[in-house]
Amino acid sequence: MAKTQMNVRVDEATAQAARERALARGVSVNRYIEELVQRDAAEMGRSFVDAAADFMKSYEAVFAEEFDTAPGERGGTSGSGTGSLPAA
Repeated sequence: MAKTQMNVRVDEATAQAARERALARGVSVNRYIEELVQRDAAEMGRSFVDAAADFMKSYEAVFAEEFDTAPGERGGTSGSGTGSLPAA
C-alpha cells in the first residue's frame, strides 16, 4: 500500500504523549498514530454492525409477520405476506 505524507499540528503535551506511548509500544510515532486511526475506524464499523443487529432484533416480530416467518426463522414458506420470500 502506498504511503502518503501528512503533517499534523498538536500541542507539545499531545506530541510528548504520542512519543511516550509509541516508545512504550516499540513503534514509531507514525505507526502509533496509524494504528490509532485504524482502530478508531474499526470501532465505527463495529458500532454500525451492532446498531444494525439491535435494530433487526427490535423489529424481528415485524419482519417475521411481513415475511410470514417465525421470529428467528429465515425465508418464507407460505407466500401469503405481501413481502414474502420464496422458500429456500
